Amino acid sequence: MTLALDNVLLDTRPRQLGGWRRGGAEFLYFGFKNARACLFVGLFFAAMMLTPRAGVFGVPRYDVLLLVALAIQLWMVRSGLETMDELKAICLFHAIGFVLEAFKVSGTIQSWSYPDFAYTKVVGVPLFSGFMYAAIGSYIVQAWRLFDLRIRHHPPHWMAWTIAILIYLNFFTHHYIGDYRWYLAACALGLYSRTTVVFRPLDRDRKMPLLLAFVLIGFFIWLAENIGTFWGVWRYPNQLGAWSVVHVSKWSSWSLLVIMTFTIVANLKHIKEKIHVARA
Repeated sequence: MTLALDNVLLDTRPRQLGGWRRGGAEFLYFGFKNARACLFVGLFFAAMMLTPRAGVFGVPRYDVLLLVALAIQLWMVRSGLETMDELKAICLFHAIGFVLEAFKVSGTIQSWSYPDFAYTKVVGVPLFSGFMYAAIGSYIVQAWRLFDLRIRHHPPHWMAWTIAILIYLNFFTHHYIGDYRWYLAACALGLYSRTTVVFRPLDRDRKMPLLLAFVLIGFFIWLAENIGTFWGVWRYPNQLGAWSVVHVSKWSSWSLLVIMTFTIVANLKHIKEKIHVARA
């Protein structure tokens, strides 16, 4: 069923549309393709909201979520929705996310916590949590195919990797030497200021600044984080007594994390071929 839907969404034959009808059709296809690219995210968050806090048949909630995430990932690979190379990149996101989670929930940092018991908790981090980071990579991988993304005026890859690594390190070092998030954001702004993403919502190419895409994806991740904390899957210290909206500053953090995720995806062989690197 999903592959049949993909065939419809990937049909780029010219349509005889004009005016508001074309605008409406492209807007709908843009929404449908984004929803389809969020397949892993949608299924995982549905499981997150539907799984009782007490667990299922004696299995703790976090362990159920890990089993669900593994089942979704296996199904996507077996059905051809993701390739083995893409799976390797997504596993890398999982590892990167787990290391960050382990640091953030440690006794000396305690940026957030996972309050429930689980058999699959390691150093206070339930193993399903890495899939929340992998979900971002999964979305970008799926969107790349569905929208036939092409990147114009991408900065040299070594520069992109440098800023991506510094962004990741800042999540750790800001607890000790200060938060350099906005300096890194300024560097990213200069680095990607000319970069545009060409995409095809229906049958014609459209384009937008890549930086805008980073910010928009970061915003929707921030919304998803509010959903996760509302359902008590994890909590920030100020949410332990009663839930409150996740501070809007997290939006900037997520947008920077998207840049790092994008950099990893952009180095997949079949994707790298569609990236035009600007001359230094």
